[in-house]
Order: sequence, then structure tokens, then C-alpha cells
Amino acid sequence: MFLLVGILGFIPGITSDLDHLAGAGHDSGAMLLGVFQVSVLHNLVHVVFGIAGIAAARVHSAAGIYLLLGGLIYLGLWVFGLLIDKGGAINFIPLNSADDWLHFVLGVGMIGLGIVLTRGSHADTPDTPL
Repeated sequence: MFLLVGILGFIPGITSDLDHLAGAGHDSGAMLLGVFQVSVLHNLVHVVFGIAGIAAARVHSAAGIYLLLGGLIYLGLWVFGLLIDKGGAINFIPLNSADDWLHFVLGVGMIGLGIVLTRGSHADTPDTPL
């Protein structure tokens, strides 16, 4: 999903105001689905995160670690987004309020799935590439 979102951030029609897509920073005017503020950096981060998720999905323990760490990263982004001045240089990703709350939902969901995936005995689940 992250890989797809990263790619969609570069597609006209799905991303509005694509002619205002900046490399990074709060001045990027492009909006994925007309809601989420994106930049080239933001889209590339999603592409890399998506590729990492695909790679991690091949091994049970790696998938759990990906979900837990990814969830922590997204919760960190949520807190960061709540605390920063959205119009300031610190908003280099860029983030808007919709991004903030999406990051919260993703963080909680990923951590929850990571806990479920890593909880208990996995003697019947091989920790080898699929």
C-alpha cells in the first residue's frame, strides 16, 4: 500500500495541483486525493517504506519488526505533526492535519498488527523466506 501511495503522489488527477509539487517543504501545494499534502520527498519516503514492507513480508519475524518499528515511526510523525508550525521550515516533509491523523491511525494499526503477529509461540510458522 505504501509503495502504491508513493507512486500515486506523482500521478496527475489522483494528486491535485501536481504543478505545485515541491521537492520538499511546507510550500509544496500538491495534494494526494485532494486531502494529503505531498512533496517529492514525501512520495519517495512512501516508495522506500513500501519496498521495505514487501521485503519484510517474506520473513515472519521481519514482518513483525517492520510493523512495530513502522508503527512507532508513524506515531512519532503524528506527534511531530501536532507540535510543529505547519507553515515553518521545520515542516520539511510536508505534513498537514489530514496527514497527522492518518499517521496516528497507521501507527496504532501497525503496532497492533505487529503485536498480534509477534505474540505467542510461532513454532508452526517458519522463520524462513516464503
